[in-house]
Amino acid sequence: MIVVKARVLLIEDDAAVRASLALGLRLEGFEVLEAEDGAKGLGLLEQQPDLVLLDVVLPGMDGFGVLEQIRSKSVVPIIMLTALDEVSAKVRGLKSGADDYVVKPYSLSEILARIEALLRRSKTEVVRSSFANVTLDFITLEARRAGALLEVTPKGFRLLQVLFEHPQRVLARETLMRSVWGQEVDPNTLDALVAGLRRTLGAPNIIQTVRGVGYALRLESGSS
Repeated sequence: MIVVKARVLLIEDDAAVRASLALGLRLEGFEVLEAEDGAKGLGLLEQQPDLVLLDVVLPGMDGFGVLEQIRSKSVVPIIMLTALDEVSAKVRGLKSGADDYVVKPYSLSEILARIEALLRRSKTEVVRSSFANVTLDFITLEARRAGALLEVTPKGFRLLQVLFEHPQRVLARETLMRSVWGQEVDPNTLDALVAGLRRTLGAPNIIQTVRGVGYALRLESGSS
């Protein structure tokens, strides 16, 4: 009897590459969900994979677009697969939320090592975080205050996640923009997101403004 190690979502448009890699993973005990494009891959997220292997060059929406869509709704570990051995491409993927990057051609043993390392790390990562009486659940992507469920948008949750990872620390506006949107955006867009979160979270305010710099997760009085 084969013991399934984990469920892997493989998004790869090259049928031969996809079939070969999927077979190798299955022989190693992984369950594999296969998608030939981003749209199908996003649909398969409903089956809650433990890890995603995502090709950069895809028909229609490219891998970076798919990555952004996944990160708007899930913190599942993601390994980008690409023939683009360029620093700029790697940096873009990692800044947009990818956990690792593998350049083609690659060996099955390398892919397996990267997968197992990420799965080990994800098992030891914090799945829930609290500050004051606000709690974030990184599995269900739910936010609660004093036990009451809050209606937080995916980008709002991502912003809270970044702040919760660095409590009391002042985070630059540019850092928050790249963490949430994958790039710097209109500052008013970030301000609007923060304002909406403050209304949703209610009092006391836990997202403090540090003028000229950015925002910090703290309870002490400050600019808001």
